[in-house]
Amino acid sequence: MKYVVVLGDGMADWPLEELQGGTPLSCAKTPVMDALAAVSEIGTVPTIPEGMAPGSDTANLSVMGYNPKKYYTGRSPLEALSIGVDMKDSDVVYRCNIVTLTEEDAPYEEQKILDHSSDEISTEDADILLKAVAKELANDTYRFYTGTSYRHCMIWDKGEVLDLTPPHDVLTRRIGEYLPSDPVLRQMQERSYEILKNHPINLDRKAKGLNPANSFWFWGAGTKPILTSFEEIYHKKGVMISAVDLLKGIAVGAEMDRIIVEGANGGLHTNYEGKARAAVKALTEDGYDFAYIHVEAPDEMGHQGSIEKKIQSIEYLDGRLIRLVKEGLDASGEDYRMLILPDHPTPIQVRTHVAEPVPYLLYDSTNLQEHTWHYNEQEAAQSGIKVAHGWDMMTYLFSK
Repeated sequence: MKYVVVLGDGMADWPLEELQGGTPLSCAKTPVMDALAAVSEIGTVPTIPEGMAPGSDTANLSVMGYNPKKYYTGRSPLEALSIGVDMKDSDVVYRCNIVTLTEEDAPYEEQKILDHSSDEISTEDADILLKAVAKELANDTYRFYTGTSYRHCMIWDKGEVLDLTPPHDVLTRRIGEYLPSDPVLRQMQERSYEILKNHPINLDRKAKGLNPANSFWFWGAGTKPILTSFEEIYHKKGVMISAVDLLKGIAVGAEMDRIIVEGANGGLHTNYEGKARAAVKALTEDGYDFAYIHVEAPDEMGHQGSIEKKIQSIEYLDGRLIRLVKEGLDASGEDYRMLILPDHPTPIQVRTHVAEPVPYLLYDSTNLQEHTWHYNEQEAAQSGIKVAHGWDMMTYLFSK
């Protein structure tokens, strides 16, 4: 038996008036998922432990079978693992987004966050901007590391874990009350804005109608993580397929292999087909028992508040990835189970994560059922099937 998880990050949503009470998932054209649902189990599962923030970090740890109450030490340390940062036990790691602020004729604290991703800036351009700021600000205490797109890391030697607000939680708001209380971190954010707002890359971006990547934003602090080996817990040889440093970092901590797919970028136009082919090859040719395919696009479109693009991302996931995974595994003759779910909802109305249970679909090629339901939030809830905790999902997948 082979096992695959397809994780549509932030895919779940709330009913929308613009969709006559439907959600992007229920209104998207998803013939593959709906056909699977008709022969599969669907239900709901809470992925976020009570009292914890609904981040992709806690949620994906949960789905992968790691209780965040036990294993979570912060988001940024997991991302730092992915990009090869050698962390000391005394290091504190912060996510360093490069965001878009308004450029009003006003003090820094009066600016607003327009875009947490700077129009999904390329890694190449972001690396140049990060290094332009780091050239002035980096020292033995504060070190900066390039990640992917707008997502980067800052290491604070013998630092303090401060509870800072994610930029996607304060979109369109003035930033003053959300700035770090630590004077050095605040000064670094302010200085980054002064350096970046007139950087040639940003002048060129504005001329092209793109959002400038004009300020650092620190958040997601944590310390060096320690995860138990996935194979040791579940006795399955696993592989991670994701463009996002967070997921690749979880894989490093869990001692899972990673496959880097060319053209996979964490955005709407990622390489869906390449991810699907990589998963099928890993499971049918390369000796892996388990593949975790993570797609960031629905979450990004939720943060952008775009109904049209979120629907499009779900349709791409269905037709360009899930279809190919199913066809490839069917052709191989392998028995397999496929689990499809989001990590958390990212409702268009609030443009950030919420901690509500998510819908899941569990397909077993050896145990086809007969149902009339489709895969979406409402029908998954109406099925009446509930898994108690997100971190039970791997045990559920492997033993169902």
